[in-house]
Amino acid sequence: MTTTTQTNLLQRERNLILGLLLVLAAVAWGVLIWQSQIKDKEEMGLTMGMSAPLFIALWAVMMVAIMFPTAAPMILTFERVQASRQQAQQSFVPTWLFVASYIVLWSATGLLAYGVTLLADDLAEDSLWLMDNAGRIGGLILILAGVYQLSPLKTVCLSKCRTPIGFILGSWRDGRLGAIRMGLEHGVYCLGCCWLLFVILFPLGIMNVAAMAAVTFLIFAEKSLAIGQRVARAAAVALMVYGVVVVFLPDVLPTTM
Repeated sequence: MTTTTQTNLLQRERNLILGLLLVLAAVAWGVLIWQSQIKDKEEMGLTMGMSAPLFIALWAVMMVAIMFPTAAPMILTFERVQASRQQAQQSFVPTWLFVASYIVLWSATGLLAYGVTLLADDLAEDSLWLMDNAGRIGGLILILAGVYQLSPLKTVCLSKCRTPIGFILGSWRDGRLGAIRMGLEHGVYCLGCCWLLFVILFPLGIMNVAAMAAVTFLIFAEKSLAIGQRVARAAAVALMVYGVVVVFLPDVLPTTM
């Protein structure tokens, strides 16, 4: 096989992977929009009355919709390195192992999120004070998310996500187990970077498509744009200001309107 033919095959493989990522993200967004339309608007509680399997499945769909567009550069970089190893007749592994371990980690956080929201719903049922101050608690969560945007941990995790080739080379592991470990490690950095941006969806509305789109754009800008660090700091200020407003005027939250 000539070098030109190999290059063309690798390019087609990259295009196929990118196309699949975009299709999966588009399908996930379609499911979320559909779910937001059919969900009973009177359903109360953070879990929206869903069972654990349904909540976790919807959480996984939400993760794909929000995170796949922002994770695409890392996934394509991993695929490019593996393709180069294949071309050089070295050992290589399929990219889906890296992607699958990433998805599994984020889906696992859905189980944690369900447990926390179920506990919060139970506490709210037993406490009139929590019910009356749910909006203000949401404001405090927004402020906390803004403060976290400026934290050293956020900075470290974001730097790992912003440099795909640096992460791949610095965290390289051979073999299938190595690819799984790399996917999990990237997922941990991604989680450290974005977890509170997911948490704010609870006070903003877990089925609020506009809020999910805003979070997706913010995460993409932080990770992919040259001004990503400045975007993160600007988001910190915006979240803290909005949070303070919500503390004093809870009705400005979409979930209380």
